[in-house]
Amino acid sequence: MPISPNQGSTAGGTLVTITGVNLAGATAVRFGSSAATITSNTPTMVTAISPAGTGTVGVTVTTGGGTSNPLPFYYIGPPFKSSISDTSGPTAGGNTVTINGTGLSTATAVNFGANSVTPTVLNDGRLSVVVPAGTAAGAVSVSVTTAGGTNNGLTYTYVDAPTITSVVPNSGPISGGTPVTLTGTNLTSTQSVTVGGTLAPFVVVSATELAIVTPPGTAGAADIVVTTTGGSSTAVGAFTYIGTPGI
Repeated sequence: MPISPNQGSTAGGTLVTITGVNLAGATAVRFGSSAATITSNTPTMVTAISPAGTGTVGVTVTTGGGTSNPLPFYYIGPPFKSSISDTSGPTAGGNTVTINGTGLSTATAVNFGANSVTPTVLNDGRLSVVVPAGTAAGAVSVSVTTAGGTNNGLTYTYVDAPTITSVVPNSGPISGGTPVTLTGTNLTSTQSVTVGGTLAPFVVVSATELAIVTPPGTAGAADIVVTTTGGSSTAVGAFTYIGTPGI
């Protein structure tokens, strides 16, 4: 007499299907000593809603012909989440984060706001999740659903990708050292700036302005790349290095 699923929340409420023979006219389904609510019954199947419980209990079906042999059902407590490896990322999603906690081994879904994804269970204390795209920049709640229930409590912030709209001045010597102002959008979480592929020191002035100092480079046009929590923006050939004159 199989039972499916054979595990569920300690709070009860799991719809369980029990299959076997001579099950017609079932008068009771018990999880241990607790009675379940029968929702349907045929000669080969009984469906019931599990009552609240703990640990491992035997599930039995009682009909006019007697009581069946017990089948094990495992009660699982709700998950607990302690931390998330990255608390922010691009609105486009696609980055992988790790969620740490306990009771995560039966996780079937992780929700970032209204968007649900299927996690990779690494062990009972850790999940790996590819973040889904967000509907807009801003904070959303993160919940994990397991056989034991759903747990909230973590927050993840979606960040829009940056843009670069102007570079002033747009040229300087190959020796570097030119102070440059970059203007654009979504620059608050800037992590790095490169000019011609070389890291440049920078200061975040505001969400729309960065102050950088050009590193040494080679003569010619160089790309400027700004990388933030929300992604990267490239201003192609935005700064021109000028070679040293010679006579």
